[in-house]
Amino acid sequence: MQDCIFCKIIKGEIPCSKVYEDDKVLAFNDINPQAPVHVLIVPKTHVQSIMDMNNDEYQIVSHVFKVASKIAKDMKVDEKGFRIVNNIGEDGGQTVPHVHFHLLGGRSLQWPPG
Repeated sequence: MQDCIFCKIIKGEIPCSKVYEDDKVLAFNDINPQAPVHVLIVPKTHVQSIMDMNNDEYQIVSHVFKVASKIAKDMKVDEKGFRIVNNIGEDGGQTVPHVHFHLLGGRSLQWPPG
């Protein structure tokens, strides 16, 4: 998508603080972190939300969780715990219309999230 900020980051048109990249996803530090570790894991294929995925695209979700596990270990939040969040739609808190996942850790995360 032409105006998607995440697509521009994936293409290298906008810089990011890259944490991980492979052929399917790009992970980078959030510019407005809500925890000491706050990484966005973004599929390279543009899909607005998980509600817009087709059967072939759902496999990316398992890949995201595999990558999140690796990042959590690399950033040393795997032992005490972390959270993976996917916001969907306006009421769900989705502010960028490109499916993405937040990995948050490094502090005690409260419930409910608010």
